[in-house]
Amino acid sequence: MELNSSITEFILFGLTQDVEKEKIVFVVFLFLYIGILLSNSLIIITIGCSGMLGSPMYFFLFYLSFADACFATSTAPKLIVDAVSKKKDISYNECMTQIFAVHFFGGMEIFVLVIMSFDRYVAICKPLRYTTIMSQHVCGALLKLAWLGSCIHSTVQVSLIVKLPFCGPIVVDHYFCDVQPLLKLACIDTYVINLLMVSNSGTICMVSFILLIISYGFILHSLSHRSAEGRKKAFSTCTSHITVVILFFVPCIFTYTRPLVTFPVDKMVAVFYTIGTPLLNPLIYTLRNADIKKAMKKLWCNQQ
Repeated sequence: MELNSSITEFILFGLTQDVEKEKIVFVVFLFLYIGILLSNSLIIITIGCSGMLGSPMYFFLFYLSFADACFATSTAPKLIVDAVSKKKDISYNECMTQIFAVHFFGGMEIFVLVIMSFDRYVAICKPLRYTTIMSQHVCGALLKLAWLGSCIHSTVQVSLIVKLPFCGPIVVDHYFCDVQPLLKLACIDTYVINLLMVSNSGTICMVSFILLIISYGFILHSLSHRSAEGRKKAFSTCTSHITVVILFFVPCIFTYTRPLVTFPVDKMVAVFYTIGTPLLNPLIYTLRNADIKKAMKKLWCNQQ
């Protein structure tokens, strides 16, 4: 192989090389991406403009929707454009920027989901102390920690890959730039780097997932002391949240907690957490939430 220590661009393989299938990919993912932007923007505008949704849960849901929209934007537009392009190239700098964006907003989503589970735990298990524990100051501090954690995580990911020497051909077997596909193109032994990647992304995914499951475990256990109506409402909320957690974290854990091996299903698994979750989050958190639906109805009907 030819050593390219000064790579200027990569070629993204995409989801498929079949021309007819690429047309389907273009149409399907264009509509999915538009749906992601519209649904998450609707939640952001509704929470931002409505005085009815001032509780910490909606404060964090606002930023979850923002992270979802940005997370999908870091991969979907390139996938859509490449589906109708003859040359699926991406510059080296754009590739590094995409890695940073994917891991920054992906990390942000993980940390916000953890904070939201803590918020639900306090609201259901310690209702009398809820306003004291989840004060405006505490919510702001938790959000700043989420931003900081995401920034550190994504910076570490980029630093693992940015100085690697690459060998030609420079075809990335994926539809977006990520650490693992790029490690396969490196001209050096990447065992240690992959180990560092697993200890970074893998640990964040696993620890966050375990914390979320424990949190919702405590919540479900506490429901035994509630009335039938309260138990039903809280259980419905927890079920929707757990659904989001499983759909997002299981694919992430599958991707980032294993050795440097690839499977044919990898790209479809990535679609689940880069496209599927940002699309499902607004549906799950909105359609099952009477307060948000009421606020949307009041806000948008008054505009007319």
